[in-house]
Amino acid sequence: MSGPADDRVLSSDALAATLGPDRTLPLAEVGAVEIGVWEMAPGTEDDTEVDEVFVVLGGRGTVTFADGEVVTLAPGVVVRLHAGERTTWTVTETLRKIYVAR
Repeated sequence: MSGPADDRVLSSDALAATLGPDRTLPLAEVGAVEIGVWEMAPGTEDDTEVDEVFVVLGGRGTVTFADGEVVTLAPGVVVRLHAGERTTWTVTETLRKIYVAR
């Protein structure tokens, strides 16, 4: 029988967890919200965002929004993304984040 204690630790090491081929590791769903780990190797990628809040665990880069705003990404930075926003991610050091998205 499983219970609340069975799902308290979602990852024993989010910095080293093996991710799937889509660069993510879903950890939990709370209602309509997904919590997981995502990673991007150095490079540039355009994206259309979903509603999300994320915390950078490791790595460095920037995310540039269509309105010209540039957010510098580094460990500890917390960012809010809004559904439909167009972004360009430029990663200079492999970036890993914990996300909460719907």
